[in-house]
Amino acid sequence: MMVVLNSLLGFLLMLGPLVMLHELGHYLVGRWCGVHAEAFSVGFGKEIFGWTDRRGTRWKISWLPLGGYVKFAGDMNAASMPIDEIPLSLAERERSFQFKPLWQRAAIVAAGPVTNLLIALVIFAGFNMAFGLPVAEPVIDAFVGQSAAQASGLKLGDRILSVDGDEISRFSQVTRHVLLYPGQTIAMTIERGGARMVVPVKIGSYAPSGADPRAGKMGFLGIEGRHVTVYRDPYHAVTGAFRQCGNIVETTVAGLRQIIFGQRSVRELGGPVKIAGVAGQALSLGWLPFVEMAAFISINLAFINLLPIPALDGGHLAFYLVEAVRRKALTARSQEWAFRTGLAFLLALIVFVTINDVVPASLFGS
Repeated sequence: MMVVLNSLLGFLLMLGPLVMLHELGHYLVGRWCGVHAEAFSVGFGKEIFGWTDRRGTRWKISWLPLGGYVKFAGDMNAASMPIDEIPLSLAERERSFQFKPLWQRAAIVAAGPVTNLLIALVIFAGFNMAFGLPVAEPVIDAFVGQSAAQASGLKLGDRILSVDGDEISRFSQVTRHVLLYPGQTIAMTIERGGARMVVPVKIGSYAPSGADPRAGKMGFLGIEGRHVTVYRDPYHAVTGAFRQCGNIVETTVAGLRQIIFGQRSVRELGGPVKIAGVAGQALSLGWLPFVEMAAFISINLAFINLLPIPALDGGHLAFYLVEAVRRKALTARSQEWAFRTGLAFLLALIVFVTINDVVPASLFGS
């Protein structure tokens, strides 16, 4: 029971603020563009409680905590489907989302995911400033456990120059070539004693602790890089944060691509239950791990919202790209069918990932 309560608390403390800040990005840019917000909701469905401010915006908490929305003037519903046939006065048009220039509409829509990325950047940069940013050279400083690298003939002091032809300048780049490719053989160019050589290295594999045994395994080499210095100045803290965010996005894209093409199990997809579990575990470790995990989840929220699926921010941006090319928007009927299809897909996906989270633990076990 305590685990369930901790997971629920972690879920609400993590997802609630992230969703609110995401929607706040939409809201603030919308206000800057002169668009009236009729409602600002954290959660979907029936309102639990709320209030109306002096601008006429209804701020509310709704009962289904799986997202949120800002309903702007000119939207038919929370998915921002446009009102196309209702006559509006000039004053109403001036404060309606649909009658704003294309660049303003795109800026308002993009503001949510951008806010999530900024949150992650601020968290990582703050951590880097507070605790330092260790910089590891791609030099083998130690072997860990049953090292796949050592079994392939690598030695202490070897400097890794490239992996499969991709130049390596930081040890973290090696991880990106290994983590999602267990069992595969990579060509690693190293420097040893002033001489260069290419060594075929078979990546090891392991199942992360607590993972569904039917989910895919992760790759490892069993080596540690040589830590040479620690930066705490603002420049390196911020550039390091950009690099950390880029690494997470790159790994997410690679993992999703492998799932789509059947190279990894769909059981690695996580939904609300898995997010709650991860949030609860992070919260039990303390506030610092919890905040760090929030940065990771925030990047994933931005990534998901930018997918070109109607009803998501990325779907809106895709429509605006078509509008920019055609020099005119798609008809309201076309957009309505696209939004309905996108919404049906999202609901089906939510049901699938929720079952994916729950069924192995509750029915089949490990």
